[in-house]
Amino acid sequence: MIVSHMANRITPGLDTLFQALADPTRRAVIARLGRGPAPVKELAGPHDMALPSFLKHLDMLERSGLVRSRKSGRVRVCTLHPEAFAVADAWIAQQKQLWEGRIDRMAALAEELERKEME
Repeated sequence: MIVSHMANRITPGLDTLFQALADPTRRAVIARLGRGPAPVKELAGPHDMALPSFLKHLDMLERSGLVRSRKSGRVRVCTLHPEAFAVADAWIAQQKQLWEGRIDRMAALAEELERKEME
C-alpha cells in the first residue's frame, strides 16, 4: 500500500517531533524562539527547573530538528528551525486527505440510501 509505505517512511521523524511537542516547556521554548534567537539562559529563565533538567528539554528539541544551537563564545544561542515542521505537515495532510475521502464516501452513501428510501 502506498499510504502505509509513506507512513512508515516518515514515522521515526514524526514520532520524535510529536514527542518534542508533547511537553509544555518545549512548546514554550518554541514559542519564544518564534520571536528570534535566544541564549539558553534566557530560554531557561521562565521555567522553574534546574538548568540540567532544562537542557534535557533543549536536547529533545534539537533531536527533533525543531531547534538548532551554536556556541558564541561562552554563550549557547538557540534558533528555531521551522522547516522541521514539514514532517508533521506531511503526515497531517495525508491524514486529512484520507479522512476527507472517507467522509465524502459516507456522505455519498447516505445520499444514495436516502434516495432509495424515497423511491
